[in-house]
Amino acid sequence: MRKNKIRQLLNEGKPTLATHVHSTWPSVIEAIGHTGIYDYVEFVAEYGPYDLYDLDNMCRAAELYDLGMMIKVDYEPHRFYAQRAVGAGFGAVLFADAHNVDEARTCLLSALPDTPEDGGGFGVGMRRHSYMGYGGSAEYVQALRDVVRVLMIEKRGAVEQLEEILALPGLDMVQWGPADYSMNIGKAGQRGAPEVREAEDTVTKKALEMGIHPRIEIGTPDQARRYLDMGVRHFCMNTDLVILYSWLKENGDEMRKALEGH
Repeated sequence: MRKNKIRQLLNEGKPTLATHVHSTWPSVIEAIGHTGIYDYVEFVAEYGPYDLYDLDNMCRAAELYDLGMMIKVDYEPHRFYAQRAVGAGFGAVLFADAHNVDEARTCLLSALPDTPEDGGGFGVGMRRHSYMGYGGSAEYVQALRDVVRVLMIEKRGAVEQLEEILALPGLDMVQWGPADYSMNIGKAGQRGAPEVREAEDTVTKKALEMGIHPRIEIGTPDQARRYLDMGVRHFCMNTDLVILYSWLKENGDEMRKALEGH
């Protein structure tokens, strides 16, 4: 079984840098690998269409460049897609939309092995990560333990029960979700509102205090500064769809003006 790149970096106490992709085209992942800069790629499966073949093929592309893979899954049906993604070779799962500690616990258990010690819900299955074999060995169980489990903190209830969530067994990272949180508290679209920023700082500082890694989404390197000053060392920067749109908008607008000027 292959090593888990993201787990390895966490165990070594090293910082991590990732980027998001909406596209399932493996060549996009290969292009990211060609840069030699990123540690892993987050596939934001919550936001676009995909099938199980895509998961296998994305991991094949990542392995060519020693890239790790993370998948962001919908709350429903998180168990099915989290387990199929791990079986395809994803080393990390980001669970969205947990409203409270009970929902957070359910998410984490879906990516923990079904053993007396772990108490999780991930059993044996012959999938890509355990070829050639059926799984169920001690090595297989350890590989499941090594999966990096991440929770979005993006609901009022999750913030109110933050310490309980951060103490859950099997949790490695948390990520703040300002868009969902602002909507959930009745301030849709106001991601920079004082209440939202205050909640973000609370989540980040409490996670650091309790030994759980905060993971921050940014658009550009300059946005990382305040988080670096807080002690954050894990970032995911920009996304393929946004990059494509921004380039087309900026350069298309400039070119349209040039055409109209002649």
